Amino acid sequence: MDKPPYDIGMPAGHDTPDKEFDLLIAAVREAGSVALSYFGNDPETKTKPDGTSVSEADYAANDVLKRHLMSQGDTYGWLSEESDDDLERLTRQRVWVVDPIDGTRAFLENKPEWTVSAALVVDGRPAMAAVFNPVKDEFFDAVHGRGAFLNGARIAVHEPVKLEGSRLAVSGGLLRSSRWAHPWPHVETVWVNSIAYRLALVAGGICDGTISMSGKSDWDIAAADLLVGEAGGCMTTRDAQPFTYNRRSTQQTSVVAAGPALHSALIERTSQATI
Repeated sequence: MDKPPYDIGMPAGHDTPDKEFDLLIAAVREAGSVALSYFGNDPETKTKPDGTSVSEADYAANDVLKRHLMSQGDTYGWLSEESDDDLERLTRQRVWVVDPIDGTRAFLENKPEWTVSAALVVDGRPAMAAVFNPVKDEFFDAVHGRGAFLNGARIAVHEPVKLEGSRLAVSGGLLRSSRWAHPWPHVETVWVNSIAYRLALVAGGICDGTISMSGKSDWDIAAADLLVGEAGGCMTTRDAQPFTYNRRSTQQTSVVAAGPALHSALIERTSQATI
């Protein structure tokens, strides 16, 4: 196994990396179970200042994740969509980056397209990750250098794939918009609301690739970034830049993910598009 480009060794108080990984898996599974108990039961909902919706299920899942993952004291930083941003995280080498429910709109519309997403980010890059769809009982996980898995079975991106005829996890409307200099060739489109789930489907070879031309936050993509990479894929911005997490700004500009050959074709298209 190649040595990781950064140290994912354990902080004081842990015996093995597997112990830390077990903590992540247990936290995400319990958060998924809690969120699932609200699914289809009209949870109390409010609108956040940015116009998006949040429900009591989001907060309940967030509480579970934080209780588990921060149980080792102040060793870790914390970054969650549903917690106030504590910039103390910038002083931490190891930061939990979580989205208690990625795809809240789908959750509230009773669609099985939402996930619980969590990653341990070490020196700006994800070292351990889990993305869980409780409705479909699909649990994706990865550790840097060890591969990516779905329900315990190793997964890999679908490769090689040409752009024409590929299966992309995007909305059909996006590909028909006026931002493109040239029309897209025929592709199959599959849309799900959760970006983490779309990326997990790419990692699992269920979809060939995905793009997002709109900004995303660290918590939307950090866990799935590791899944895609460990499954043999590439995930960057539309300018072909890798992602760095746990910066002062949590915003990322865009996402392009696929196997290496298709990723290059998608970058060629998206880098020339207007936003």
